[in-house]
Amino acid sequence: MYFSLIDKIETLEPGKRIVATKSLSMAEEYLRDHFPNFPVMPGVLMLEALTQASAWLIRVSENFAHSIVVLKEARNVKYARFVQPGQTLNIISEIVQEDGNLVTLKAEGFVEGQSNLKAKLILCRYNHSDTDPLQTIVDEKVIAEMRELLKNLYR
Repeated sequence: MYFSLIDKIETLEPGKRIVATKSLSMAEEYLRDHFPNFPVMPGVLMLEALTQASAWLIRVSENFAHSIVVLKEARNVKYARFVQPGQTLNIISEIVQEDGNLVTLKAEGFVEGQSNLKAKLILCRYNHSDTDPLQTIVDEKVIAEMRELLKNLYR
């Protein structure tokens, strides 16, 4: 299952940085339960939005060389404020270091110019075919889908 917590990519500088947005509305299904009388975006989903934006930066920077880009580690995660319906989480993520299949990024989320969360993210990138050459077709399909999704996010 894949769900996108990125509505739009505003700026993308391959190998450097990405600026993306997530606009929160009451239509988000999880807001019914989190919390019924005080709906806010769960912290783990705010972190996931930072991770997804960072993954897009990696994919584009390497011209979609890997079908899988996932969070390996989140360090120094700090939350400051809630994100409520009607607000937009603006995300900035910058590549700090690359080491083999790992990419370290500095990511931060803002609402109305105020920092809401920040984290140091380590993402891992690989292909299914790295361990099973017969999975090349799976990698190709996933990469094609990601390229199509990017067309909707970054215009």
